[in-house]
Amino acid sequence: MAERNWTYYLRPHPGAETPAVFRLTYAAVSGAALSLSYTGFYLSLYSWLCIGILLIVIFDARPRVAFACGFVHAFFFCLTSLPWIATVLALHGGLSRAEGWGILLLIAAVWGILTGSFAWCVQRLAQRSVLLACAGAPFLWVAFEFARAHLPEIGFPWNLLGYPASNNLALLQVTTVTGIYGLSFLVATFNALLAWADAGSLRAPIRRIAILAGAAALISVVSFGGEYLVPQASAHHYARAVQPNFPEALEYPPDWFQTHIADLDEMERLSLGTSDRQPDLLLWPEAPAPFSFEYPQFAQRASSLAVRFHNPFVVGVIELKQVTDESHSNSHAVPAQYNSAVLVDAHGQDVFTYDKVHLVPFGEYEPFPLIHSLVASLSSEVGGFRKGTNYAVGQLPGGFKFGTFICYEAIFPGEVRRFAAKGAQLFINISNDGWFGRSAAPEQHLRMARVRAVENRRWLLRVTNNGYTASIDPYGRILSPLPPDLRSAADLPYDFRTDETIYTRFGDWLAWLCVIVSVILLASTFKKGNIVREELLVPSEISRSLVTSS
Repeated sequence: MAERNWTYYLRPHPGAETPAVFRLTYAAVSGAALSLSYTGFYLSLYSWLCIGILLIVIFDARPRVAFACGFVHAFFFCLTSLPWIATVLALHGGLSRAEGWGILLLIAAVWGILTGSFAWCVQRLAQRSVLLACAGAPFLWVAFEFARAHLPEIGFPWNLLGYPASNNLALLQVTTVTGIYGLSFLVATFNALLAWADAGSLRAPIRRIAILAGAAALISVVSFGGEYLVPQASAHHYARAVQPNFPEALEYPPDWFQTHIADLDEMERLSLGTSDRQPDLLLWPEAPAPFSFEYPQFAQRASSLAVRFHNPFVVGVIELKQVTDESHSNSHAVPAQYNSAVLVDAHGQDVFTYDKVHLVPFGEYEPFPLIHSLVASLSSEVGGFRKGTNYAVGQLPGGFKFGTFICYEAIFPGEVRRFAAKGAQLFINISNDGWFGRSAAPEQHLRMARVRAVENRRWLLRVTNNGYTASIDPYGRILSPLPPDLRSAADLPYDFRTDETIYTRFGDWLAWLCVIVSVILLASTFKKGNIVREELLVPSEISRSLVTSS
């Protein structure tokens, strides 16, 4: 009896059909294993293998089983890589633990529907040819990742497939051309090649294994050898970044400034501490504090601090503005609050404000007004902020331009690139990651923000409430990081860049290309014609089968 590999039992074969429970089990395990590339030791190896396992189990599955496999894969990946969502909602969002997990389960279900749709599409292609399915899988994967990032109101491109590969400095440079979706495409392609190499037929197994091994060797050589070829970036400026490490608070009593005088005094001492590096920019993060220029206690302190520092000061604040309320027949001005970053010049004047454009759904605003009553019943803390409308770019002394994005905005590559496209020569990312506690989320957030610097070849100064505060050079090196959960300050190196990457100029061109190719491939499966049922065809047979099927 011929020896069979383990995946033989994951495909239909004469005499019996592989039980759906086997396929679902492998899909669930591969989804949970994939999360190991985003948590713990951040072993990127799993991202290069787990999607391949998913492809193997869906090639010959029934359509609804293929969809179910994709669903459980993403569902278990979400639960194991994002459990901090439930914790944050329970501890800081005013929800019970059960309600927090309920929201996480809803998010996992949305991801499951998208990945299930991906699996269903791949299965349709596999009915024509396994090779066609493998060739189309990377395009489909990126198209559905792109869709997840652009869901109306609730887009959430967290933990995309390309992020584990971005941990390698050489592979990371691909993003200057394609954005993060290029790395997702690369990793998905290797997974598809793995599935193709395993796909059933006994024809030319040595050739298929040799091609897979060659691809793995090439990626390894580029990964380990290419890092030595990545240029070093020189910095001619330093920014004093203060990490306040304030505890999270859901509300601020009227005497907050009086009770925190000692904390604010310490932050001033850290800001004005002597240094032989002569910092020329002061940064405070988005913080769980009532920092607003509407409060004289803060406005006077911030203005005085900038004057004493003799250089510009960027700080996260709550901006209160009068906006026109057109919800009633007689429009009138009403007060509105914005999550903002403000630049105070060396004379103590507020000279620039950026209002956060992409707010956190259900955290900073209500994405769907029709469910206001439901949201309000869950938590009184939901909503409250207005969206900004302009990706504004500020100016520092010497005419240098900078762009500031706030917290959650760092995970949206297409939005961050707008700052560079508008002329920003430096990126500043202020964030409050204290809501995440010591979960995997703060480090995941840092790793995603890092890619934004490389995509646009800009220095990135990232200052947070309690970690991770660091400088990131235009090639992705993380410099001078501060330890988390510590009130401290660091002089972060930075410089200004004016070069324009292909990604900055053309944006998510690769993702749109994947969408177009995916639509064409999926449409082709609805054309009438003979379906190719062979598990794998050699090249000469492939061309004949495609001609026949068309």
